[in-house]
Amino acid sequence: MGGYFGVASKTDAVPDVFFGTDYHSHLGTRRGGVAVYDSKIGLQREIHNIENSSFRSRFSDIFQEMRGTSAIGCISDYDPQPLLIRSHHGSYAICFVGVINNQKELIETALSGGSHFDAMTGGNVNSTELVAALIDQKKDFVEGIRFAQEQIRGTASILLLTSDGKIIAARDKVGRLPILIGKGETGYCLTFESFAYQKLGYEDYMELGPAQIVEITPEGVKTLAEPQEEMRICSFLWSYYGYSTSTYEGVNVEMMRYRNGHILAKRDKRKGNNRGVDYVGGVPDSGTPHAIGYSNESGIPFARAFIKYTPTWSRSFMPTEQSQRNRVAKMKQIPVHDLIRDKNLLFVDDSIVRGTQLRETVEFLYENGARSVHMRSACPPIMYGCKYLNFSRATSDMELIARRVIMELEGEEGFSHLDEYSDSDTERGKKLRDTICRELHLASLEFQTLEGIVEAIGLPECKLCTYCWNGKE
Repeated sequence: MGGYFGVASKTDAVPDVFFGTDYHSHLGTRRGGVAVYDSKIGLQREIHNIENSSFRSRFSDIFQEMRGTSAIGCISDYDPQPLLIRSHHGSYAICFVGVINNQKELIETALSGGSHFDAMTGGNVNSTELVAALIDQKKDFVEGIRFAQEQIRGTASILLLTSDGKIIAARDKVGRLPILIGKGETGYCLTFESFAYQKLGYEDYMELGPAQIVEITPEGVKTLAEPQEEMRICSFLWSYYGYSTSTYEGVNVEMMRYRNGHILAKRDKRKGNNRGVDYVGGVPDSGTPHAIGYSNESGIPFARAFIKYTPTWSRSFMPTEQSQRNRVAKMKQIPVHDLIRDKNLLFVDDSIVRGTQLRETVEFLYENGARSVHMRSACPPIMYGCKYLNFSRATSDMELIARRVIMELEGEEGFSHLDEYSDSDTERGKKLRDTICRELHLASLEFQTLEGIVEAIGLPECKLCTYCWNGKE
């Protein structure tokens, strides 16, 4: 994933961009970057690797090294950005959040037309540079952004900082990701996470609609392309990777998670699936509010049976290699023995993707004396790897635990019955859950239903992207 923050101000924009971008550190762990415009210096840019340190520590020197009245910052799990581009549009800085599934095809088309790219290590092309190359094929930024978004199969949320200090922001064409704008005393800002600008003293101003393009200056916000009606905002914003204090399309993340846990508990209560449970807890951190909602509805006490040690093991320090990520995840878990030993525990996790880290968490709980461990997923079974945002690192559907188990149960024929496997009331659905329980040593397992998660979000299903659960585009 990734996140972004930008400011167009009558005063120095660097402090707000520094703190605003840092507030997006939960969205990426590989690269951070800032680009700044100053009327005397022009465009400046700084990029750092943040795999082994935080954005804040890596960019603490920009207060002395950079200054300007407009700036954009980006956290990225992928290529270095923002990039500085020189083209017939003039010089500009660009950052991009999303995924390009047809990158190879687009690069080959561009190369055959005479374009060239600055190859990175291994010969790969920076995705942000490819987006800029597509934009530069048209006569102005608006036509270029529209062209790039039409050509890209995937998602492209784009920010530009021009050579005269204007910021151009373009929400992706079906609004899978948010762009929110805040208004302050000296200008305007834009952000992925709404709380970031609220903490910096900005007030809610507007939220861009799907495919909307705006130009932001210290004086105001000008619409360059009107929003489109069709929207498919990612449901995982609320379930998993959005920050609890943020609000998207008028729906707060924390409140959605409480409602989601409440709906899970009502279903369990009706079926009698949580009898004998001593404590309810969340798999930290994003599972915790779901669990609070579950506890409030079920009446089962909430408890934190284990705590994450974050002073030196924060998410920003997570390695990119999956085996090392699993090890770090286990190292972070510190047990509270009095809440585990001889207890029947029910945990709510935000989602179950591969099941690798969850297996280690369950083993950790049994090693520390748990009598039984029940698991609830705040999402339906994930049947399709995300091809729009890469919210998880799964590279193929068969890395998903639900798909893998279905293949074990009845081979490829099972993929014709994914709806049944998602439904716990069918024979196939029961087999899926029983098999995962045996594999992960769970006393019981249940998933939120698609209807339940849509109800918890509170937006019409037609406006939500639910591809990872039901394969609907």
